[in-house]
Amino acid sequence: MAVGTNIRTWFNGAWHEGDLPVMNAADHGAWLGSTVFDGARMVNGLMPDLDLHCARVNRSAEALMIAPTVGADDMVAIVREGLKAYPQGAAVYIRPMYWGIAGDATAIVPSQDETGFCISLEEIPFAPPDASTTLTRTRFRRPVLEDAVVNAKAGCLYPNNARMLAEARAKGFGNALVADAVGNVAETATANVFMVKDGEVFTPIANGTFLSGITRARHISNLAADGTKVHEAVLSFDDFHAADEVFLSGNMSKVTPVTAFDDTNYQVGPVTRRVRDLYWEWAASNG
Repeated sequence: MAVGTNIRTWFNGAWHEGDLPVMNAADHGAWLGSTVFDGARMVNGLMPDLDLHCARVNRSAEALMIAPTVGADDMVAIVREGLKAYPQGAAVYIRPMYWGIAGDATAIVPSQDETGFCISLEEIPFAPPDASTTLTRTRFRRPVLEDAVVNAKAGCLYPNNARMLAEARAKGFGNALVADAVGNVAETATANVFMVKDGEVFTPIANGTFLSGITRARHISNLAADGTKVHEAVLSFDDFHAADEVFLSGNMSKVTPVTAFDDTNYQVGPVTRRVRDLYWEWAASNG
């Protein structure tokens, strides 16, 4: 599913031009959903936290009981080689992926003996500085580890996210603010979420129902180093209605301001702008 342009694919030890077919119809991943991926970004020549994204896709594979076959350092080197073909300043989405190929005697459990792997690079424009979104409630919730593989960035989790997003869009909003199993705020349909109250920053505590993102962690550490208090806490929907600012955190756009949650409106405030500035200052020094 190409959402960008100028696609390159690393598969079977080499880079190929275009959106290369990599999975067979009988592969475990195609049949039974054993697919994991991660997403990093190249923006203005910077690749912030690329090593962490490559390491996480290996952990995701292990969580789905498929054997990772490429070390994180080797993966970083492969990505950097593939990115050399893109023009200076290109905004590229970096997606390493694993999938199961064979199953055990029952076919259900993926075999550890053979794993599919590829890396897809796509030019996808970075969000403009004035981009924002709106949020609403959804009847769908985040699962727990006993129900789903929530400790992985797994393709099988995304139909639930799609239901959340489709419901929000049908109501005229850009995204959904999603509850965990007991009704507290977890994240949105596509990204982790933060709120600001009286100059301090709050984000739902990582309780195993959602993936605590790499970019989320980076914002927390950047804000703390800048002297802003950050609280990982149990948060309700009422807390978000009472917030001064709300923003999303994800790899695709890094920081996305929220301007409304149902009938509550927000300004794009100073803390949200500071979070964005801190991120790119950090990335320029480390990305």
